[in-house]
Amino acid sequence: MDAPDYPQEMLKKPFFDLTLEMLNCVRDHNFDRLSQICDDDYGIVDINTEGGSEIIRDRAGWEKWFSGLFKKLDQMQAETWSEITNYEAEKTSEMGYSVVDFDQMFIVGEKRMRFSVIATIIWKKVGEEWKEARYHSSLIKVEESND
Repeated sequence: MDAPDYPQEMLKKPFFDLTLEMLNCVRDHNFDRLSQICDDDYGIVDINTEGGSEIIRDRAGWEKWFSGLFKKLDQMQAETWSEITNYEAEKTSEMGYSVVDFDQMFIVGEKRMRFSVIATIIWKKVGEEWKEARYHSSLIKVEESND
């Protein structure tokens, strides 16, 4: 799995580095770093393992969701990663938002799946750091192949 080369104009947009880091934390099952980036003041709407919506309203639910997800992926010996296909963002001194289109790759044994997703992320400034305050994703398309 090679990391894609993202266009310079995408790399320069606000929050791109944090967005990529969040996606890589999911890839690496890095719960500790992901929890440092994400505050999720108003919860999240994520895509569950059945392709439906997972609505999470508080930090305890967030922690339960991600620790359970990472455990399930580890048990399945799943390989996952994300490739950003489009990225837009706006930023003020205290808040911002980004809209990220990405393909989430999922491989277990011979089964390969690509989930095309669009997510909206609200960012807030906390001290000198930016944190994700709200995440909402929608599943656009699923492609499956068995190699």
